[in-house]
Amino acid sequence: MSHPILTFHGAARGVTGSCFRLQTRHGAVLVDCGMFQGSKTEKALNYRPFPFDVRQIDAVLLTHAHIDHSGLLPKLVKDGFSGPIHATPATVDLCGVMLPDSAHIQESEVEMLNRRNRRRGGEEVTPIYDGRDAARTLERFRGHPLGDWVQVIPGLRARFWNAGHLLGSASVEVEISDPSLRLLFSGDIGPDSKLLQPDPEGPTGMDYVICESTYGDVDRVDASAPARRAMLRDAVKAAWREDGVLLIPTFAVERAQELIADLTTMMMAGDIPFCPIHVDSPMAGKATAIFRRHAAELENGRALVHGLQDHHLRFTETVEQSRALAHARGFHIILAASGMCEAGRIRHHLKNWLWKEEATLLLVGYQAEATLGRLLQDGAHEVRIQGEAFPVRAHIRSIDLYSGHADGPELVQWVAERLPIRAGVFLTHGEEEAMSGLAARLAPRIPAERLFMPALDDSFDLTPDGPIRRAGEGPPRLAPEQVARMDWHNDVSRLMLDIDEALRATTDERGRSVLIRRLRRALEEGDSLPPPRQTHRRRH
Repeated sequence: MSHPILTFHGAARGVTGSCFRLQTRHGAVLVDCGMFQGSKTEKALNYRPFPFDVRQIDAVLLTHAHIDHSGLLPKLVKDGFSGPIHATPATVDLCGVMLPDSAHIQESEVEMLNRRNRRRGGEEVTPIYDGRDAARTLERFRGHPLGDWVQVIPGLRARFWNAGHLLGSASVEVEISDPSLRLLFSGDIGPDSKLLQPDPEGPTGMDYVICESTYGDVDRVDASAPARRAMLRDAVKAAWREDGVLLIPTFAVERAQELIADLTTMMMAGDIPFCPIHVDSPMAGKATAIFRRHAAELENGRALVHGLQDHHLRFTETVEQSRALAHARGFHIILAASGMCEAGRIRHHLKNWLWKEEATLLLVGYQAEATLGRLLQDGAHEVRIQGEAFPVRAHIRSIDLYSGHADGPELVQWVAERLPIRAGVFLTHGEEEAMSGLAARLAPRIPAERLFMPALDDSFDLTPDGPIRRAGEGPPRLAPEQVARMDWHNDVSRLMLDIDEALRATTDERGRSVLIRRLRRALEEGDSLPPPRQTHRRRH
């Protein structure tokens, strides 16, 4: 191998599944090993074998604890990985909570799915990994302070820089000695006005920068603390109804703590009335304890600690306590995971409340394409949750000032502070529009021939003069048009909802019979058609 090889196994033209494989003549390292979210087609990648030999991976460098960056580490260990996982100490602590919780969610959801499959005569499935795999993974973690060089494999060392995205989040600087190259993996870059995190940092004079682009095409409105609280205040007041609820889907780590700090601060200041705040997540309680321990590392850590002492704040631990919230009286606020409404307890609350006008759903972060959160944000009138159809009568609102991601101008500034970048910039962790928007913004600083937007499983030789795309070893696991897009599962869901709506709108028995006969005829005509020809999109 004359040059290092970089392969993009996730977060390539999409925002989840972050996983980059770096091969040198001395070994192979992964930067992140995250879980895919979004359409069922994308999530199916979590169950498929890794597109590389796990036993050939010598180490992992983890940027931060969010599941779309860390969530497949237990699968990596389950499949035979036995090397160290390097991260910051706070990331190690948070993964100690998040990975066992991820295993529990998978075991619970697979158990529920298997019950449905048994009733339907379908095949049973197994979780991607279980609690034992998560426990074995935690034994592989090694914590390193920001700025300390770590010898990862012979000829490759790395150090972490604060990324300003999450407690413990980092950009990863990598130095390769033969040939001499410097790389910087951005991880997720936080905005300048993050409540609990300082502004992101990083080195200068890199050969390659691998940069996230989640909000690359967005200019966020004033995101100062007063502006952020004013928007949250208005959302709470608009949601206030007798025996109503404000549901806030939120990741249990960082965003929940930010909301706790702001809500309790506004209550104490008289900006909003006092009301119960239910944090419905066992993991959020454990994660909050970690935030309390690391308060000295946080900006506004004192405000968070003060907010955690407010008697209106209530952490819900058990499933029974969570279900009991359906009987709560008086206006109340519920924070529950997940932030994109894809799993966890928020779905239980949505099933209870989406069809009621007394409810408000407040989306406070990025909603990936094809997630339930994105469907609701885009104005769906009816959605399916765990096989059941629910009309959307609740009020749907969005405020984007609690996002952990920098917007377009902030990303451009972050890249500019890394200059000179000698060989190339790869844009990752963004949907097509966001990547194209950031590429246009970077054009005055980065020549077009040095700007790359890799697709899933693309590989490049990293030469000192620029990357050279390698010929593919076969078709990618998903073609680019299948990433961050609606899939046939979404189409079926929409079709079922449309059929239900059409049948309800037809008031007489004869009309329903006619509609059903037409549907049956369409199915029979479809059966007579030849099967579609299988094609594979060639990689260039």
